[in-house]
Amino acid sequence: MTRPPAPDPRFPNLPTGPRRKPWLSRLRPPQLIALTFALAIVVGAGLLLLPISLEPGQSLRPIQALFMATSAVCVTGLGVVDVGSTFSTFGEVVMLLLIQIGGLGLITLGTLFAIAVRRRVGISDRIQVAQQLNTLELGGVVKLVRTIVLSSVLVELAGTVLLSSVFVPEEGLGRGLYFSLFHAVSAFNNAGFSLYATGLTGFVTNPVINLVIPLLIVLGGMGFLVQLNVLAYLRHRRRNRLNANSKLSLVMMAALLLIGTLSFALLEWTNPATLGTLPLGDKLLAAWFQGVTPRTAGFNTLDYSTMHYGTIFVTILLMFIGANPGSTGGGIKTTTFYVMMASAWGMVRGRHDTTLFRRRIGTTTILRAMTVGLLSLGLVNLGFLLMLLLNTNPEVKFVQLFFETVSAFATVGLSMNATPLLNADQEVVLIFLMFLGRIGPLTFAVAFSRPDSRTLVRYPQEHDILIG
Repeated sequence: MTRPPAPDPRFPNLPTGPRRKPWLSRLRPPQLIALTFALAIVVGAGLLLLPISLEPGQSLRPIQALFMATSAVCVTGLGVVDVGSTFSTFGEVVMLLLIQIGGLGLITLGTLFAIAVRRRVGISDRIQVAQQLNTLELGGVVKLVRTIVLSSVLVELAGTVLLSSVFVPEEGLGRGLYFSLFHAVSAFNNAGFSLYATGLTGFVTNPVINLVIPLLIVLGGMGFLVQLNVLAYLRHRRRNRLNANSKLSLVMMAALLLIGTLSFALLEWTNPATLGTLPLGDKLLAAWFQGVTPRTAGFNTLDYSTMHYGTIFVTILLMFIGANPGSTGGGIKTTTFYVMMASAWGMVRGRHDTTLFRRRIGTTTILRAMTVGLLSLGLVNLGFLLMLLLNTNPEVKFVQLFFETVSAFATVGLSMNATPLLNADQEVVLIFLMFLGRIGPLTFAVAFSRPDSRTLVRYPQEHDILIG
């Protein structure tokens, strides 16, 4: 056994053993992801409480500031106060920055900053970014971060230009461009925050709003890796191909958009409070917009509190499924939902393997999907039970509380106008649900679990347990 080196007599206080790493560098990627989001929320809440962040005569309780900061960083869109009338321009810019930070991820932006100041990005940094972006490859992660941030900014600027054709005539040049930028960033990051007190309900018949906003939502919810894979495929089809994840994500995205649009159109076509009084073209536009927005976006051009319960039920299902993995959206993710359903259907048909595009899906992937689904379902049910137990307002109905619960966990931001009616305890429940939904229940569970310790003992398999 080697002995530690003897201390130098000239420097008796100099440590001779191995240096202990700083505690921050000892954190595992899931722990660092959770910590960075929590830190961004606390800092954001502190900034929103500053007098400069509020309009004259407006006040904000600490729990309200924490709620709004959490909703912004977790790109949810639920609000206990109106953004446009409560916050000053400084406060609105803080909200905008929190949305951007939450959409791209604090670790991703930190890596970009390290690149900008020519700091070396080590292997641990690459692992953390790869975990946040849901990618398994570390070699090109620095280039990937640079590409993701640049493409996101370009898409948001393009959305700003397109939306300016609506907001500049409505608000004037300077304020109109600011409104365009805010709504473009909010849409691309699937946040759903609007500077109008009634959301985008005043633009239900505007074709630009009904086309540009959903396009930004779809691009943001597609997933960064899927976007890059599709672009690479379109540029060089002979050299590049769409991987299985991209194919599945695109197919699921198209199917859910079609199901959402058709379901909303069929269920609300004759409802005088929603589509019933609109002309044919406007009905189709409004149905399309409401079919897209449950993909964790949060924008709405119609009042959800006036919709039929059937529409609310479909919306809840779409919110729970959510967007693609590695995107700005939330939910359990489209690929998770497919793997769960495909494996269950394969079991019903007596098949031992779950296949996708002539490939077998691994058992680890299936177990991971089932774990995410069950954890998410458990958190939603627990959150809903707490919302019921803590409810003190008889005006808030059962379905409204469930809608708010799913919307918070899936980081959607849609509401049946019940959010401002909640008490402080219920706001705390939604804060935790938004936080858990953004970082992911599995990531949160891994962050606070003990590292895997391999055991040398493997027990015999049990076949006598009956299922079903």
